[in-house]
Amino acid sequence: MTITQAPRIEHRHAAVMTAAENDRFVELARSLSPGDWSEPTDCPAWDVRAMAGHVLGMMEFTCSVREFVHVLRAGGKAAGDRPAIDGMTEVQVAERAHLTCGELLDRLAGAAPRASRARRRLPAPLRRIPTPQEFDGAKESWRLGYLFDVILTRDTWMHRVDISRATGREMVLTPEHDGRIVADVVEEWARRHGRPYVLTLHGPAGGDFRGGDGGEEISLDAVEFCRILSGRGTGAGLLGQPVPF
Repeated sequence: MTITQAPRIEHRHAAVMTAAENDRFVELARSLSPGDWSEPTDCPAWDVRAMAGHVLGMMEFTCSVREFVHVLRAGGKAAGDRPAIDGMTEVQVAERAHLTCGELLDRLAGAAPRASRARRRLPAPLRRIPTPQEFDGAKESWRLGYLFDVILTRDTWMHRVDISRATGREMVLTPEHDGRIVADVVEEWARRHGRPYVLTLHGPAGGDFRGGDGGEEISLDAVEFCRILSGRGTGAGLLGQPVPF
């Protein structure tokens, strides 16, 4: 059985969130000191510099049909027997490794608004195109709209979390933006595990969530909740249900 994933946030709202998240990532990158770029992150293969290169790569991936096709092809070859996304991210990081930090910042600043526009303008027929994926050991079919409107924003957001933690920066969090991202993660997490729950998430991006009657009661920080579901922490019980980022 193949699970089909479609976006639950309306495209027009997703476009606003995309633009805001891209801007916040650029602001964070601009705040980094020279020594911050070599700090290790929660992604063992990447320091801050490599992670920023990946985020830039994903922005440019959505801006250009030529880059889109190139990364899909080169990433597929690089992945071998691994998931294609692993090869794609390796290609993105490697092809931007020669950039100085200043050049990387300039490219990020230029790509962020272009990526936002490209994702906002993606026509509805293209947003419905299925893309085969493998997640948590199961085959899934992600609508291109789910990938562009949801996953790529989550990915940038989580890497903003990673870099903030790696460099000791306090992450900018607001209920209107980050709280909406977290709420969408909660909705997908609840749908994937399908069991009753009572969830209390703390912090500016948090909230109170409930599904069904009774069930496991969970209380923790909203960002930490997302880190656990992304595989960056260990979760027991319902927190063992991963969600794609």
